[in-house]
Amino acid sequence: MADAAERVRPLCEDVRHRGTEALIELTERFDGVRLTDIRVPREAIDAALADLDPAVRAALEESIRRARKVHRDQRRTDHTTRVVPGGTVTERWIPVGRVGLYVPGGRAVYPSSVIMNVVPAQEAGVTSLAVTSPPQREFGGLPHPTILAACALLGVDEVYAVGGAQAVAMFAHGAGECARADMVTGPGNIWVAAAKRLLKGVIGIDAEAGPTEIAILADATANADYVAADLISQAEHDVVAASVLVTPDEALADAVTERLAVRVPATKHADRVREALGGPQSGIVLVDDVEHGLAVVDAYAAEHLEIMTADAADVAARVRNAGAIFVGDHSPVSLGDYAAGSNHVLPTGGCACHSGGLSVQTFLRGVHVVSYDADALAEVAHHVVTLANAEDLPAHGEAITARTGDGAT
Repeated sequence: MADAAERVRPLCEDVRHRGTEALIELTERFDGVRLTDIRVPREAIDAALADLDPAVRAALEESIRRARKVHRDQRRTDHTTRVVPGGTVTERWIPVGRVGLYVPGGRAVYPSSVIMNVVPAQEAGVTSLAVTSPPQREFGGLPHPTILAACALLGVDEVYAVGGAQAVAMFAHGAGECARADMVTGPGNIWVAAAKRLLKGVIGIDAEAGPTEIAILADATANADYVAADLISQAEHDVVAASVLVTPDEALADAVTERLAVRVPATKHADRVREALGGPQSGIVLVDDVEHGLAVVDAYAAEHLEIMTADAADVAARVRNAGAIFVGDHSPVSLGDYAAGSNHVLPTGGCACHSGGLSVQTFLRGVHVVSYDADALAEVAHHVVTLANAEDLPAHGEAITARTGDGAT
């Protein structure tokens, strides 16, 4: 990743210095599209919605409805603690002012990622949202129309046809009509992740997303065909996607292998799936028992973790490290990708041991508001002065005694 960050540095600097001109040139270089304007016209967004397949529209609307229901309940409320009479600390939750939301292109179309980024930002109260997605030659240099339609359904009309590292730089520095953002979120390829790493601090980021992962902890009670189908579903994303089965049951491992042999050749992206499943990042791990399996999946800290065991809910409750946990036979990762109501922008590469997925909290900042009156300050003044002197910062103490008098010691 460090090497990738250095490779994108010149691109990001070019955008910082030349703005829209650099974006147009980089888009032609990497996407093979010559744009006259990086912003998508409102008419194109409206047209994409008008032309959207009614069944796809209905599915997107249901996904939005469920995501709103879940994310609305995440919104924290301000809380005031009365520390002493006359002395309070309030924690205020203030939304980020402006956010740039990245929606990937490439091997697949991701209108679901529009939903997963936009909904929590809106529910957090972010007032300025911009979406960017790589331009597509077959659509006249615009992002995929289904992505534009999803933006329309969410009421987002500031959309840009920019992808890759240069899109992150656009949000970090501003360019043309695109004002500088406070934060950029959303998954992308290695160049997007590298730009996030490079520009972190210039702009806030959610995470550096890596290849997708699924781990399945399953025992003898699991349905081998379900397990195989779910391993394939993640392998479909990319040849470097990781699909891992952890089980204490050799018979299940054999049965899953047999079902993979049937399902893989029959799936649309069979070559991609076969390469992903055959890579060193994927495989079947045999463990002593479910307890041992829990230790393995906690150490792995997968982006997606499915639990298909007896007493699956109890086992899932003991998991500590996972981006999202899917419990039982009828809660596959695909449900979470689209319509569970959960968020599918999740930590990868073992980061689930210290980070969570995208949520309303991503777009909120907790700010402490301190309010003490004269009596409350006087009551604690001697402690503050003592600690200031202990740290050899006497002026800190003097800021107190200036208010309480020289007698405060």
